[in-house]
Amino acid sequence: MIRRPAERTAASALRPAAEAVRAARESRVLPVVLAGVLAVLVVLSGFFGVRLYQQHGEEQRNQNILAAARQSAVNFTSLDYRHYDRDSKDVLKGATGDFKKQFSAQTKQLTKLVGDNKSVSEGRVLEAGIAKADDKSAQVLVVADSRVTNVAAPQGQARNYRLQLDLVLEGGRWLTSNVEFVG
Repeated sequence: MIRRPAERTAASALRPAAEAVRAARESRVLPVVLAGVLAVLVVLSGFFGVRLYQQHGEEQRNQNILAAARQSAVNFTSLDYRHYDRDSKDVLKGATGDFKKQFSAQTKQLTKLVGDNKSVSEGRVLEAGIAKADDKSAQVLVVADSRVTNVAAPQGQARNYRLQLDLVLEGGRWLTSNVEFVG
């Protein structure tokens, strides 16, 4: 197709206008794309920030659970006939529910037994791990040992314990609701 000079002139006159329209569109596209990228970055930052906050909360909760379970296990395995009343109160401070009721019911009998045998037990936790936990309850497995001296074993005897402690959150504190000897 052969163009006549008049057609070339009209096409040439429209070309800068078309380029101006295209440039205007491109100049609007860049801010829209940048705004979209920024919005995605803000959403991702918020998501990861919330996740990090939740993860920190879970770690803190787990540390609190383990600390309470360790203390409960030490209290439960550390008893001294010379101050059994204080030691049993320490156990009860970290107890709740059926465990607290059962331990309280046996305190009088245990006081006599520990006193008659002049029993001293010094417990320590070797390992503790959370088997399961949520915001209101936890199950912790504890490996503990103790050195027990009494009338029958004045030189002392080593004892090993594998315990499962069930804990519940009450009044902002993790309390032991059940203790079982396992494996």
